[in-house]
Amino acid sequence: MQAIYIPHLLQATAKTKTIPLEDFIPGLDTLTPFRGTMIVRHGGTFLEIKVQGETIITLTCDRCLQQYNHRIVLDTSEIIWLDKKVDLADIPQEREIAWEDLSETLSPDGYFDPETWLYEQLSLTMPLRKLCGKDCQQPQTIDHENESQIDSRWASLQSLKQQLS
Repeated sequence: MQAIYIPHLLQATAKTKTIPLEDFIPGLDTLTPFRGTMIVRHGGTFLEIKVQGETIITLTCDRCLQQYNHRIVLDTSEIIWLDKKVDLADIPQEREIAWEDLSETLSPDGYFDPETWLYEQLSLTMPLRKLCGKDCQQPQTIDHENESQIDSRWASLQSLKQQLS
């Protein structure tokens, strides 16, 4: 998936680009490729991104540690504001921001990376609590405290000790 040069969207039909998706997302280990559609629309001062699709991923159950397959269905949209003042090279990786600034912004002369955006959206849809089923049980543990385990090298000493008592 190639990055979209934002000014080119202004020349597209209805200022919209529709991207059919049937590909594996780098960094996300899925069993099936992500299949769906992404629509990117230039709204003048913002980009509106919509995506619908699904994939299957293998997860490890938090309770029983068994692996299981989980279907991820993505049906979401986001508005990304376009701001000429945004220069991503000048923004430090870690910084404090105010609550009112908690919105994504891109430069109107920059690029939109649909692959990175899709990876982030799929990561947000992953279940926080990974359980393979409603009736999943913790694995049974064996209590070895009552059993005396004797190293075979000490067996003759153990038999001598029993003879003396």
